[in-house]
Amino acid sequence: MTRRALISVSDKTGVVDFARELTARGWEVLSTGGTFQALQEAGVSVTAVSDVTGFPEMLDGRVKTLHPAIHGGILARREETHLSQLAQQGFGTIDLVCVNLYPFRETVARGAPDPEVIENIDIGGPAMIRSAAKNHAGVLVLVDPADYAVALQDDVPAPERRRLAAKAYQHTSEYDAAITAYLTGSSDQLPTRLPERLTLDLHRTAEVRYGENPHQPGAIYRWGAARGPVLDAQVVAGKPMSFNNYADADAAWSLCQELAAQEEGAVCVAVKHANPCGVAVAADVRTAWAQARDADTLSVFGGVVAVSRPVDFQAAQAMRGTFLEVLIAPEVTPDAVAWFAEKKPDLRVLVAGPTGGVSVLDVRPLTGGFAVQERDARPWDDLCPEVVTGRQPTEQEWADLRFAWATVKHARSNAVVLAKDGVTVGLGTGAVSRIWAAERAVANAGERARGAVLASEAFFPFDDVVRLAAAAGVTAILQPGGAKRDPEVIAAANELGVSMVLTGSRHFRH
Repeated sequence: MTRRALISVSDKTGVVDFARELTARGWEVLSTGGTFQALQEAGVSVTAVSDVTGFPEMLDGRVKTLHPAIHGGILARREETHLSQLAQQGFGTIDLVCVNLYPFRETVARGAPDPEVIENIDIGGPAMIRSAAKNHAGVLVLVDPADYAVALQDDVPAPERRRLAAKAYQHTSEYDAAITAYLTGSSDQLPTRLPERLTLDLHRTAEVRYGENPHQPGAIYRWGAARGPVLDAQVVAGKPMSFNNYADADAAWSLCQELAAQEEGAVCVAVKHANPCGVAVAADVRTAWAQARDADTLSVFGGVVAVSRPVDFQAAQAMRGTFLEVLIAPEVTPDAVAWFAEKKPDLRVLVAGPTGGVSVLDVRPLTGGFAVQERDARPWDDLCPEVVTGRQPTEQEWADLRFAWATVKHARSNAVVLAKDGVTVGLGTGAVSRIWAAERAVANAGERARGAVLASEAFFPFDDVVRLAAAAGVTAILQPGGAKRDPEVIAAANELGVSMVLTGSRHFRH
């Protein structure tokens, strides 16, 4: 009995050579639409599916393979009862299904209008794939051109057939998830609310040598059709990105963009282990970099740097002498790229595209599940800062408080940030007590704490941070408030002549 293959693909990579090889081996090839035309034009012997079903394609191609002659031929078990029923209807078996689906994700990604997106929801394709995968004991199912060679073996073993079936179901599952995301308005970001069921449509977009440590395998995945400034950044110089590079660059760029939206100058953010270690706003990138570097010259070594404006040759040269892992910017001039490639060949230089929408949900792994929350995206303008002390902040202190508040929001809790004149002068992050975070920030600042402001991402349970800050020369403090001892904390600030502003908004970050 002649074996029959049904081929209908959107991705036509290698399909002509594959079909030609099948026919050379005695297979009869059935096809539809554009695939039929491509095979026929290439001189491959091919039969139209409409000749098998006895019905023409209809409804602008929406219906062409949904027919018992097709699905019966795919789904029939290769045993007497099913084969005799096929024969009674004059149907033959279909022994290979080679199908990949309409380019739904690609259509969404290029911003096509809704009617065009809907037309790219494949119906017959998933039905044939699922039918063939169910009956994989008798039918080969191919959804990936990389597997075409498998079908050309004289005998495909059962484990390989099962692997292809699992791959086929994964293919249709991801496709359905992409459609669901589009119809719920979340194809380019996580859903806009906390749904009862949350499907993570993830596909690998980059390979890395290992994860956080050499003994951990790792990879980078994309959520559906979403785009990310770091995920989609162009590496214009340096080595391939590592797992930790991606995490740190994303943290640096996120803070850099938040500050760029509220500050008039050029922003530079240096990050180490996902925590800011030096942040500055200045008239130009070169100055901002120098100030962010000098904020903590020890921690910036081996760090990741994000800047909000183009990096030119002069700014690139200013980074001489400091070892960095990653630099990410909205633009890097050609002469700067050439300089980095020659002078800092190990530095990964990234050009990030538009930030676009920020994912609404923050998803973090737990053993056996995930903790999911809405992302902490509350802007400064959404707050109602209240001065609760007799001393009011000066105009410069207000500017520094706003700057420090954005920075501390992106630091790991417990976190305290000291800032002065648009530059961080001391950071205490990831501490297990607030006073320890404050002590680290003050020690990091040293004499630079005089005239600085302090921001804390959570309230003060005691007045110890206020007294420590005042003794170091801090003149204004911003914190959420809401502690039982707020009256004592405020009283200490008044006693010491320090301005205190309460935001009413906590920003834990674990």
